[in-house]
Amino acid sequence: MITNFFIPELNNHDVQELWFQQDGATCHTARATIDLLKDTFGDRLISRFGPVNWPPRSCYLTPLDYFLWGYVKSLVYADKPQTLDHLEDNIRRVIADIRPQMLEKVIENWTCRLDYI
Repeated sequence: MITNFFIPELNNHDVQELWFQQDGATCHTARATIDLLKDTFGDRLISRFGPVNWPPRSCYLTPLDYFLWGYVKSLVYADKPQTLDHLEDNIRRVIADIRPQMLEKVIENWTCRLDYI
């Protein structure tokens, strides 16, 4: 997935200021995966075994966990996709429809969460 889709897609964008964050799941932290992501993002990688360590037990601290996955899942499955192509189309559509204003609110919420730490 990373080499066949993600990295080629990044070539269409300026990633010099982009940070990449992933959780500490074993499949995400294999040496080959971490090395590939370090080559792509340098010190802008937040991951277990990455330059910036993933905070332990942090599901309420990361926008991916407290917002994105639930939001996307609720919309992706709203029309009960019956094929893999339909599911993939829904995922792409839902992600593409996320507006900057919504992300600004998510980040405001995130900074409030960080204040509690």
